[in-house]
Amino acid sequence: METDFLVIGSGIAGLTFAIKVSAYGDTAVITKKESTETNTNYAQGGIAAALSSHDSIELHIRDTLNAGNGLCKKEAVRIMANEGPRLVVELSELGVEFTKDKDDNFDLGMEGGHSERRIVHAKDATGAAIETTLVRVAKDKGIKLFDNWLAIDLILKNNRCIGVWVFDVEKGDVFPFFSKATLIATGGIGAIYLHTTNPSIATGDGIAMAYRAGAKIANMEFVQFHPTSFYGKRIGDRALLLSEAIRGEGGILKTKDGHSFMEKYNSRKELAPRDIVARAIHKELKESGDEYVLLDITHIPEKRIKERFPTIYEVCLSFGIDISKEPIPVVPAAHYECGGILIDISGLTNIPCLYAAGESACVGVHGANRLASNSLLESLVFAHRAANAACKSLENVEYPKLHKFAQPEKLCESSIILDYLLQIKRIMWSHVGIVRDDNGLKLARSEVLKYKLEIENLYNTHKLTLPLVELRNVATVASIVIECALWRKESRGLHFNINWPEKDDIHYRKDTIVEKKGNFN
Repeated sequence: METDFLVIGSGIAGLTFAIKVSAYGDTAVITKKESTETNTNYAQGGIAAALSSHDSIELHIRDTLNAGNGLCKKEAVRIMANEGPRLVVELSELGVEFTKDKDDNFDLGMEGGHSERRIVHAKDATGAAIETTLVRVAKDKGIKLFDNWLAIDLILKNNRCIGVWVFDVEKGDVFPFFSKATLIATGGIGAIYLHTTNPSIATGDGIAMAYRAGAKIANMEFVQFHPTSFYGKRIGDRALLLSEAIRGEGGILKTKDGHSFMEKYNSRKELAPRDIVARAIHKELKESGDEYVLLDITHIPEKRIKERFPTIYEVCLSFGIDISKEPIPVVPAAHYECGGILIDISGLTNIPCLYAAGESACVGVHGANRLASNSLLESLVFAHRAANAACKSLENVEYPKLHKFAQPEKLCESSIILDYLLQIKRIMWSHVGIVRDDNGLKLARSEVLKYKLEIENLYNTHKLTLPLVELRNVATVASIVIECALWRKESRGLHFNINWPEKDDIHYRKDTIVEKKGNFN
């Protein structure tokens, strides 16, 4: 198969790019599940943009830089804050039904780390509202959407990306899909952890695939753990996320015996950046021996709760908790990867004709810790910029004739795949989580590298299945996260190592960059 523009992933980044480039050439989007099964779809809080008369671009930049703890790239942050408001309005014009006030202005919410109310939202289901609209627009524009197709590896010619090997999950076939420009927008890596707010598809496929092809990967040690997921309850295979906006509206974190504690850790209390709140909860649980803390919004009027958080209210009610009358048991869970495939401000990787955007990319906006609701904004802005760059640099290429992708006939037992997956998830949760130490990281490296070699052998000797391909990617991404964490001998933002508890600007105020050959810069 051939196309001008090939998009891998169907979240806000992939669909934004696809919609923008579709006027300039044939465009195809491939996704390994249904087109709406993405991290975007589960984003509750909203999308940050300086749209209020009380707010400014400069304030948004300042808040983002403060959260990023010295590692943000200022140019990228300025671009995001400057271009974001216009693109958010454009989303609204496409049909995203953002919540408005009585004067038909955006109802702007407050979240941790922000100095002003700037969170544009569709009640508490912003991601789903954006995803649904973008899928509709993409179909209206005649963009080809291929569900249940999984990109397994990039195809290079003279070090230029000319497409991907695609695995048809339902039929079991593998074939080349050639393209003049390819965008990786495969989302995050939450599935490498035992407890995560991400759906099970978040196995870091794009990052693993790009790494194997020689792309530079940056800052993978900075994994954001959302402070508040519903303790002990899951929706399918993911923890129920309880939006940052709950604390933004006045939610208070308390110990099981009812005492608030965030005032001990930061002057902003519940509105401190996520790394501070997650570590505070981790410390309280370690000291008390409790399994969870409480998120209390019972002091907020019931009508306001139901208006602002209708989805969260109903889901919690289905779990037996009326959040207007009783507090919610919460614990941190793996949520967002601040690193990814290294890109420039045009979305281009170090491999010609290969672009990346969204959570699978690292442009330097988030630094060492993502400011709440900057994720959807970053995806929107840099997918837009990648689309502009790809359209301007589109060149014809002669595609090679490739040998048929040979597959063994033997199937790998699902129990073997599941066992490896659970082992890696447990290792990552125990040793590469909210708080780390050198011995734990070294143990994790030893164990995961051993599994990685065994999994690669399974991959090479068995017929492809979706779980087997995902397992290979999980092992690859987990090993990258560990190596990056071991390299950084300091504590900064989301990376906290008790053996190196202080920030070291002299040696480590720079990106952690890894390539397949194993060199760190």
